[in-house]
Amino acid sequence: MKTKQILSHLYRYLRRSLPLLALALLLAAASVILQILVPKRIGDAIDTIVGPGEVAFSALWGFLRTAGIFVLISAACSWLMTLLLNRVSFRTVRDIRNDAINHVTRLPLSYLDSHQSGDIVSRVITDVDQVADGLLLGFAQFFTGILTIVGTLVLMFMTNIKIALVVMLLTPLSLFVARFIASRTFKLFREQSLARSAQTSLIDELVGQQKIVQAYSYEGRAVESFNACDEKLCDCALKATFFSSLTNPCTRFVNSTVYAACTLVGSFAVISGGLSVGMLTAMLAYAGQYAKPFNEISGVVTELQNALACASRIFELLDEPLPADESLAENALSADGTPVALPEALRGDIEFKHVAFAYVKDRPLITDMNISVRAGSRIAIVGPTGCGKTTLINLLMRFYEIDDGTVTFDGLTHRSIPKPFLRRNIGMVLQDTWLSDGTIRDNIAMGKPDATDEEIKEAAKAAHAHSFIRRLPDGYDTVLGEHGGGLSAGQRQLLCIARVMLCLPPILILDEATSSIDTRTEWKIQDAFSAMMKGRTSFIVAHRLSTIKNADLILVMKDGNVIEQGTHDTLMASESFYRSLYLAGSREA
Repeated sequence: MKTKQILSHLYRYLRRSLPLLALALLLAAASVILQILVPKRIGDAIDTIVGPGEVAFSALWGFLRTAGIFVLISAACSWLMTLLLNRVSFRTVRDIRNDAINHVTRLPLSYLDSHQSGDIVSRVITDVDQVADGLLLGFAQFFTGILTIVGTLVLMFMTNIKIALVVMLLTPLSLFVARFIASRTFKLFREQSLARSAQTSLIDELVGQQKIVQAYSYEGRAVESFNACDEKLCDCALKATFFSSLTNPCTRFVNSTVYAACTLVGSFAVISGGLSVGMLTAMLAYAGQYAKPFNEISGVVTELQNALACASRIFELLDEPLPADESLAENALSADGTPVALPEALRGDIEFKHVAFAYVKDRPLITDMNISVRAGSRIAIVGPTGCGKTTLINLLMRFYEIDDGTVTFDGLTHRSIPKPFLRRNIGMVLQDTWLSDGTIRDNIAMGKPDATDEEIKEAAKAAHAHSFIRRLPDGYDTVLGEHGGGLSAGQRQLLCIARVMLCLPPILILDEATSSIDTRTEWKIQDAFSAMMKGRTSFIVAHRLSTIKNADLILVMKDGNVIEQGTHDTLMASESFYRSLYLAGSREA
């Protein structure tokens, strides 16, 4: 991403803070102007000392008093400026992070599949902080530095043209040196940012999969992987820091040369009577003030390069295109394209027409799938591992978009229905449990936040989770750890079942929903499921074929396609692929 694009993105976030930013810059200008006037007053004070016993004390104290007032006001302006800039900085960071999280939650799963979660976390947390420190706070230093350079230059020319010319011609050499070094450090800082995100991703993976690491005695190789990642980050950071640190000593050398030349020229001017000692003192102070911003700007340029490298990564994330239909539209479109108002809830008539899909474009998985499901029917999806059962569910939920064909819900095309509305009408219980940090009450009520305590308890009782919840120290107010830490796999699955039983959506998806539950509880829950599925369109993914014999329609999948459809009896009556699967499962049992 080019610098112009990065600054354009940043401006969008700074627009609402422009009044505060303008006030901060005015305070910075006032602080700089007052600082510039102080050496002049000190020089005038020195010139009141003519010789032994010849001191104009009244004028001396007047000049010193004025200089003191300037210093105090300048300090107050600088403090207020810092306060305002911090407010602008933190507000901008908050807005960028809010937009980033909102954007990530709406990105298609295909993007999250192809990017490490640690890299995304690094962009949202670390990179945004670098942007705030480098671009926003660094900009203030850059502004005050430029203002100091201009102001001191004007006063030097008003005092002595020769010394001013010496300072003006020699000092910019430090800026050229700084620019030469900084132009070569941008790439190094970007490599450092990438190495940091890789390390964050590795740590996130190792911590999140700690059971697997320990179960397979992977600790040694995990440490080796981390050390390699850490070594790479160390190498990148050292190179970036080393080359950027060359800026300050190089500019200081130039500035010291300038100061020496200014002293030499000024001394001859004093000897010849063209300049007073007080004004020479002021000129030397101005030479130092004029040179100091070049040192600061050179350091700021380095910080800006780092901030720009980080900003490009966070804005690349924010620029990732969202699906075209991510708007929360109030209306949908019928199959013929006519606008229609959304119903309160879907009935559950679903149809797949010539659907094609592939996770990787050159490796098709589903080709020309055609399925017709009536509202209220129970649909079982069976087939060998990797045949596309989970993919079919992903397409139903619109976690992934189909490449070709059409899916309709109650006659409405899938792309015309807002995703939030569609997903409010579908309840899922999967083999993998979805629990978040928070209380048990919050996790059950996730799909229905306004549910009463009585409704939550009734749903838990229906899922046979109420008994174990009561035994917990705080009952429904028990706070769960990450991903439901502290509960067994079966207890976590019961909470997920209770969540669906609370919402009771018109469409259900049950993917091995009782895989982690003991047999006795499973039989009880099957009865609750049977009652819940009455009048609701239900998709049941099962590996134990004996559990889906009563399904209204069985979809048999193989190699990404539905190769057989029918009831259990009709499929068993022929030499079908389903028959071979069923008989193989019976023999294994």
